[in-house]
Amino acid sequence: MGCARLRLLGGVTVQHALQNAATAPWVQTLALLCLCAAYLQGGIGKARNFAGAVAEVRSLGLAPAAPIAAATLVLQLSASALILSGWYRWLGALALAGFTALAALLADRFWAAPPGERQRSANAFFEHWGLVGGMLLVAWHDLGGQHAG
Repeated sequence: MGCARLRLLGGVTVQHALQNAATAPWVQTLALLCLCAAYLQGGIGKARNFAGAVAEVRSLGLAPAAPIAAATLVLQLSASALILSGWYRWLGALALAGFTALAALLADRFWAAPPGERQRSANAFFEHWGLVGGMLLVAWHDLGGQHAG
């Protein structure tokens, strides 16, 4: 018996019940909040400990560190606000996708890491690319993207 034919009480198929649950309005809000969680935490953390944010930027060899740290926290918080509010959601998503791609290339250079750090750095690098993909999908959807299937 296939999944599509399996019926729950009341005659509803499992597929229909799962579709209804997965497309409930709160699911989109939760998914967007989950995608933005790291950026919200990062921006708030940088605002609460700006000296630490500046030190983090310096550790990447970037200068001038203070303006870059300030721009980073503003970008993380404002782009997240755009995504969560729905106002220019696509723009916020593209901004965070670009920022995250750049951050992965700068901060998670697993190919240059010492052997003991390589696996952790590679994991972080590819996790960042997963976030990039999620943000690109948010922008695509917000701009009216249609799949070819």
